[in-house]
Amino acid sequence: MDLATLLGLIGAWLLVILTITMGGSAYMFLNVQSILIVLGGSLLVVMMKFGMGQFFGAFKTASKVFTDKIEKPEDLIGEIVELADTARKGGLLSLEGKQVGNDFLQNGIQLLVDGHDPEVVKNLLTKDMKQTVDRHDWGQKIWQAIGDVGPAMGMIGTLIGLVGMLASMDDPQSIGPSMAVALLTTLYGAMLANMLALPICDKLNLRSSQEETIKSLVIDALLAIQAGQNPRVIDTMLRTYLPAGQREAGVEA
Repeated sequence: MDLATLLGLIGAWLLVILTITMGGSAYMFLNVQSILIVLGGSLLVVMMKFGMGQFFGAFKTASKVFTDKIEKPEDLIGEIVELADTARKGGLLSLEGKQVGNDFLQNGIQLLVDGHDPEVVKNLLTKDMKQTVDRHDWGQKIWQAIGDVGPAMGMIGTLIGLVGMLASMDDPQSIGPSMAVALLTTLYGAMLANMLALPICDKLNLRSSQEETIKSLVIDALLAIQAGQNPRVIDTMLRTYLPAGQREAGVEA
């Protein structure tokens, strides 16, 4: 579970709710018309921009912001160097049956054991990586679109509320509800965008970047193992993927 996402999301909403309740009744901040305009309108407009599969898939993709399952590169490097040492001593066929935690690495090992040419291995794994990144990109685009459309729908709701208020100036009792719609739709639109959609979009972008880095590391490692490079050299090469402060401790082959 990603603690940063949970603390940020829950903390931000609790602060807003706490501020609302400290100022008086929270019920005055609830308006069904405003919710329908902003939430319902935003989702329907975004649905119009994308396919149904892409739209609903974005909500499944959003679950990635609450998990932290990406392997640490330094742990993966240690595992890869052990594989490289095994392959250097016993050949690529000695890797058959080896079980690793990373599915992408496991698939790559199988390609090596099957005896595919380096160019074929590189092309297949690179295509797999690109397709994964593309799927993540669509999820980011949809959440970005929700973040863009939410405030716009809030403005539309504000205009609707102002029109209703101006049209009923002779009836003071109807001015309050119309003004509530005008103001709350702006509030809801800003909250939807800045406290939900855009943070999810940014975190998905981070997850995509992390996964792409891991897969690039794995591709370089597998090609080096297939070429028969020394495990020490592979270790040094792969540590270029780490921040400068984490590169000093190499894994002895």
